[in-house]
Amino acid sequence: MSKITFFFGQSVFGQLLSLIDSTIISKASKCCNSDQCVKKFKTKGHLISMVFCAFAKCTSLREVAGAMLGLSGKTKHFQLNHISKKSTLGDANQRRDADVFGFIYNQLLLKYGHFISDIRIKDVIKKQIEIFDSTTISLLKDVMRCVGRKPKNGKRKEGIKVHTVINVDEPVPKFVWFTPAATHDHVLLNKLKMDSNTIYVFDKGYNDYKAFQKFSDNETGFVTRIKDNAVYESICQNEIEEHIHSGILEDEIIVVTVNDGVVKSKLKLRKIRFYDRELKREFEFLTNLFEMRPDLVAAIYKLRWQIELLYYAN
Repeated sequence: MSKITFFFGQSVFGQLLSLIDSTIISKASKCCNSDQCVKKFKTKGHLISMVFCAFAKCTSLREVAGAMLGLSGKTKHFQLNHISKKSTLGDANQRRDADVFGFIYNQLLLKYGHFISDIRIKDVIKKQIEIFDSTTISLLKDVMRCVGRKPKNGKRKEGIKVHTVINVDEPVPKFVWFTPAATHDHVLLNKLKMDSNTIYVFDKGYNDYKAFQKFSDNETGFVTRIKDNAVYESICQNEIEEHIHSGILEDEIIVVTVNDGVVKSKLKLRKIRFYDRELKREFEFLTNLFEMRPDLVAAIYKLRWQIELLYYAN
């Protein structure tokens, strides 16, 4: 049996970078003008340096520049013209807009997305499920002690908050947004695209009736958990058919009050009470998916755990 010699002599890092098509980088730099007035350290070199930083788990630019010296004589495999110094990396990070790397990421996700997962939930329910959540990264607590609002307990949130949206079929982010750590989670709801073929899944920290009204007006589905102190009016109880999962305890239609500061209106939603035998606890889900089976709504919310695994993995 013949052996494949295409990658012979190439480092693993070089083989990984070979998956990034140079035309994608060229297109991104042209669209974002990231190489304008740049003589040597182009977008591609900057991208390679930052990817190396992530794989090598470097914690400073000095460490990146020093570690990359070990690549001397091997740069031909990943088309790096020269190894940058610490000051060059610092200037590039300050001057080059991060949007160019977001453009490259989205193009790569579009190209390789179908390789990531062999399970396509969209093919089952005919809609795309997207999950979002946030996590806080503490940064230089002593330096950033004065950042953000001062809560009643006197403890501030120093650092940044990472808001992430993932496609349930792809265990990688499709959207990442950074805000100060004190920013409330529900501000992300204003950045979501409303699409009748999409169902958003999120925890009860994002409860916002005005956003739920916007979802319903745009025929965009959502599944979340109702808050313990939620005020609502029960309209009717849906019949639970025999073939429905026995964990469904209650399926009812409720009405909540939406207050936009000027006018109060009523919004009809669906509340499902479910008992999880594994965790031995009850959950109450809130959704605007009135036609979907209640046990399928519960199963969709269970998929939210994928984004928690993404955070733990990183």
